[in-house]
Amino acid sequence: MIRLENVSYNYPDGTPALRNINMGIKKGEYIGITGKNGSGKSTFALHLNGLLRPQKGKVMIRGMDTGDFSKLQGIRKIVGIVFQNPETQFVGRTVEEDLAFGPENLCLPPIEIRKRVDRALAETGLGKYRYRSPKTLSGGQGQCVALAGILTMEPECLVFDEVTSMLDPDSGKAVLESVKRLHEKGKTIVYITHNLEELQAADRIIVMDKGRIVIEGKPEDVLSDLSLRDLGLTPPSLIELAERLKNHGVAVPWEKTSSPSSFAEEICRLFLKT
Repeated sequence: MIRLENVSYNYPDGTPALRNINMGIKKGEYIGITGKNGSGKSTFALHLNGLLRPQKGKVMIRGMDTGDFSKLQGIRKIVGIVFQNPETQFVGRTVEEDLAFGPENLCLPPIEIRKRVDRALAETGLGKYRYRSPKTLSGGQGQCVALAGILTMEPECLVFDEVTSMLDPDSGKAVLESVKRLHEKGKTIVYITHNLEELQAADRIIVMDKGRIVIEGKPEDVLSDLSLRDLGLTPPSLIELAERLKNHGVAVPWEKTSSPSSFAEEICRLFLKT
């Protein structure tokens, strides 16, 4: 679905942001992208729908080259991006108007626009806020408005760039649940974050450092990699605890490290078993 071929990009001051990136994303995959600040994550995100274009190499979206300006509209129908600060995406006076903006620009019939707006409101639980100004909502609700706005465009792939970094824990959890539901419905997900706690649901995790891919693999392999700390990343606390228990002869299955409750249940089971 998405292919990056020898992609390189420098910041205006000449600092490399992406260095010879080669990777593919299959339809329906849930890809986690992580790395410390300055590793190139957001620059990577902006390349996925042509907001930035490679200075070297190619980004291909269903065979369309993001470097071909005539293909950008088609590419952006396939790949939608939800950014860190939702207010940068608000254009309407009300939530409903904001959600209708994208489909209106596609010159869709009013009936189709209404269907898409209603569907996006239902998916994100924003129905009761449809006549509110998006700027009066909480951070978590605002992030859901930004997500709903992208959903009205019906992209196949959704890119989330540090969407929980400005949210409180409860709001962040709600957004993550929305991402999970979208993946279960068949959307391709690219989830970018420096918080490794948020990546256990991914099919594959890619770790970036200084514009390069330095680690890639399944969550159970990447999140337990001892080199993460050397890259400025903190492994999920439950996985660290599981590794320490393993060193003392107590093995906690990977799937039990996804939440405190499942981890506690497994410890209780092991304790009662002995």
